[in-house]
Amino acid sequence: MNAVERAVRRIDAWQQRHRAPGFVLGVVHKFGDDRCGQLAALITYYAFAALFPLLLLLTTALGFALRGNPSLRADVLNSALADFPVIGDQLRANVHSLQGSLIAVTFGCLGLLYGSLGLAQSLQFAMAQVWNMPNVRRPGYLPRMARSLVLILTLGVGLLLVSTGTALLSGLSGPGPVVTALGLLGSAVLNTGLYLACFRLLTPHDVPWRRLLPGCLLAGPCWTALQVFGGVLVAHELRHTTQVYGVFGTVLGLLWWIYLGAQLSLYGAEVNVVAMRRLWPRSLVQPPLTRADEHVLDAIALQERRRPEQRVESHFRRDPARGRRHPEPREKEPPKHGPAKT
Repeated sequence: MNAVERAVRRIDAWQQRHRAPGFVLGVVHKFGDDRCGQLAALITYYAFAALFPLLLLLTTALGFALRGNPSLRADVLNSALADFPVIGDQLRANVHSLQGSLIAVTFGCLGLLYGSLGLAQSLQFAMAQVWNMPNVRRPGYLPRMARSLVLILTLGVGLLLVSTGTALLSGLSGPGPVVTALGLLGSAVLNTGLYLACFRLLTPHDVPWRRLLPGCLLAGPCWTALQVFGGVLVAHELRHTTQVYGVFGTVLGLLWWIYLGAQLSLYGAEVNVVAMRRLWPRSLVQPPLTRADEHVLDAIALQERRRPEQRVESHFRRDPARGRRHPEPREKEPPKHGPAKT
């Protein structure tokens, strides 16, 4: 064992003895085990495909619903676009071009249908992967479509409520620290509630509501913080690109921003899984594997079961470093509240 490995093993032993760093490492480790980076990229693609048709329909609907109150219509639209720092200013300058004829609305509906259904399906797939649901237990085509429609409706109503609430609060009085603090607090609460509703739709029904709260309490305020401080981050990433490439820089920044939101959402889901199943501590260096490591690897293997008559077995050989033998091979479902007993 060289000096580097000894140092890493000392760090590993330290984090396994302490709850907070062990939990954080467990979340990060499982995020990588579930390939959530690739899942976030898939979510980003469909979210981007649904965004501009959604803006078209939003401006059209606001034009009909708030025809007699153009100032409130502008406030609601500006609040919706403010969710995209830096990029929102460029979208706001061109959003009037999305209003128009029946043909534009028709194409907008078709684009929104493609993007939103793809987004809902990719979110369902991502959550099934995060919770390691066996393929044989995942819903069929029609139940997935029904759940997708409910999820789209929930997201649409939730985002509209957040934007409208922000616009109404901003219109109560001029800018000030009190109004700003209330706006941030209200936005964090609404975003947390929206995450809770979406997680409830996407999570297996045998998971109780209280098990979904930790990830929502993390993701909701963090998404609000990204909205507030994201302008600095996006401006830093695009400080040269936006000037040189113009529209390409806007698209690049928008994709980067959506990808951040997708990763944040998946981290929130992973927090719920790790907390509920007690998937920590994880090992930095193997061997030996911890019991949480074994449980995660078992769950990943068992989620590939595709038919009721199919059997999937997962077991581990004798571990010389720990001097014990694991159980005989057998098929098993991931336990709900803790690592697999050995």
